[in-house]
Amino acid sequence: MTVGRIWPAEISESTDSLSGVAVRRLTAYRGHSHHFYFTNPGWYDGGKRLLISSDRENRTNLFGLELATGELTQLTDLEPLPLPREVEFLRACASNTRDEAYYWYGLDLVALDLRTLESRVLYRMDEGWDVSMINCSADGRHLYASISEDLSDRFRVDYLRGYIGFRQTWEARPLSRIIKVAIDGAGGEPIFEERYWIGHVNTSPTRSDLLTFCHEGPWNEVDNRIWGMNADSGEVWKIRAREADESVGHEYWHADGERIGYHGRNRDGTQFLGHAHYDDSDRVEVSFPGQTGHIHSNAPELIVGDGGRVVRLWRSSGDGYDGPRALCRHDSSMKIQQLHVHPRFDATGRYVIFTSDVSGYGDVYQVEVPSFESLPAVDD
Repeated sequence: MTVGRIWPAEISESTDSLSGVAVRRLTAYRGHSHHFYFTNPGWYDGGKRLLISSDRENRTNLFGLELATGELTQLTDLEPLPLPREVEFLRACASNTRDEAYYWYGLDLVALDLRTLESRVLYRMDEGWDVSMINCSADGRHLYASISEDLSDRFRVDYLRGYIGFRQTWEARPLSRIIKVAIDGAGGEPIFEERYWIGHVNTSPTRSDLLTFCHEGPWNEVDNRIWGMNADSGEVWKIRAREADESVGHEYWHADGERIGYHGRNRDGTQFLGHAHYDDSDRVEVSFPGQTGHIHSNAPELIVGDGGRVVRLWRSSGDGYDGPRALCRHDSSMKIQQLHVHPRFDATGRYVIFTSDVSGYGDVYQVEVPSFESLPAVDD
């Protein structure tokens, strides 16, 4: 395999059997492909291209997919690594301000120029640590990520396949850090540390000083799931404090960079969709029918989720949500993390992308969102 290699388009289109909408399959290789985790947008080149991960010729690499033509450009050529350093791009992210992508390779946090395809190491993690999500600050000057003690010498760890070691890691209360890394190559440093498993560092898309992180573990047992942080002052605070027997999670920033969306389950088993200002004020939560799975929205008005076998939409009615309505079936096995559907809107809200292995292999799909009223209701 070669950096810069052009792979021909693999695009095909079908009509969804449930909703009748056109579903565009963007990849069709006999190996798994997927887009980034739903909190990490992968569009670049002015939204004309999408970063995806693809397993080809027995390797996992990063590719740039031209959305108009389907042509794929190979962006990396990485040697496979064993667990816990396995090559994967679920945690990767793209810059808001330049055509660059960032990913972990072994102990190295790497920057990749998406035009020249040259890479450089921005930060090298010490041995004995494990990685989580990367996200870029709104001004494009820094990366933020969480790292935690690597406990794979104490028990089996494989979070991507069946969450193996997940509960044991949470119970062990590993030392965790949030690191801040300069994109200009000036280095990085820890800006927060505690003995709790930290994951999912998400940066505000408009405020360079703000980020959220989570306390990983069973949603109904962690001390609190969602935390806010001012990266300049170091201040840390709870967002949507969890009460006993509640579950809260899948937090993400709205496009305004001021509000955070999430969903959860109340003590009585009823479910809610919620969003709050980053300072935990102006909280809005409403009950809703159906399964959510992962959710995403650019604003509170329209939410996409992947509960059950269907990519589904909810629309705000002012004091609640209408729906869910079926955008299309996904029918993914979700057997491993790379096959989780992780639907999300693009910046315009016109399209949803998601991953599914309904073909037998993980592939990336794109659907144009029609009028909400034209879609059929979902029963579950």
